[in-house]
Amino acid sequence: MNNKVTAISKGVLLSPRKVGVVADLVRGRSVKDALVILEHTPRRAAIPVSKAIASAKANAQNNLKLSEDSLVLSEITVSHGARMKRYRPAAHGRALPYKKRSSHIKVVLEGTEIVKKKSAVKSTKTSSVKDSDNISSKDKKEKA
Repeated sequence: MNNKVTAISKGVLLSPRKVGVVADLVRGRSVKDALVILEHTPRRAAIPVSKAIASAKANAQNNLKLSEDSLVLSEITVSHGARMKRYRPAAHGRALPYKKRSSHIKVVLEGTEIVKKKSAVKSTKTSSVKDSDNISSKDKKEKA
C-alpha cells in the first residue's frame, strides 16, 4: 500500500525558473539522496527546496509513521507565486518597471514501509547485574 504525503512551501522569494532547475536535480530520487544532493548544490534555491523536502519527510514520519528509508520523491513541482511590481530609476527622469518573482514548491513523497512499534520487553539482565554488583561489594567489604 503506497502512502502519499505532501508539503507545500509558498511565497519563496526566488524565481520559479531558478528553483525549477534545482527541483529537476532531485525529482524521482529517495529522500536521503535528495537531501545529500541539495546539501552539496551551490545554488541559492537549494535551501528552500531542501526545507520543503524535510518538511514532507517530517509529515510522513510523524503523521503516517512511515519509515525514512522507504520514502521516495514521487512528485516535486514549482509554480509561479505572486509577483511584486517594482520600478528602477532610469535616465531623463524615467522609471523602468520590473517584477520580483516568487514561487510555490510542492513536494509529494511516497512511502511503503510502516514503522512497527517496539514492544516493551522486561529485561531480567538489569536485576541480575544489580545482584552481582551487591555480591561483589559484599566480598570487597569482607576482604577489607
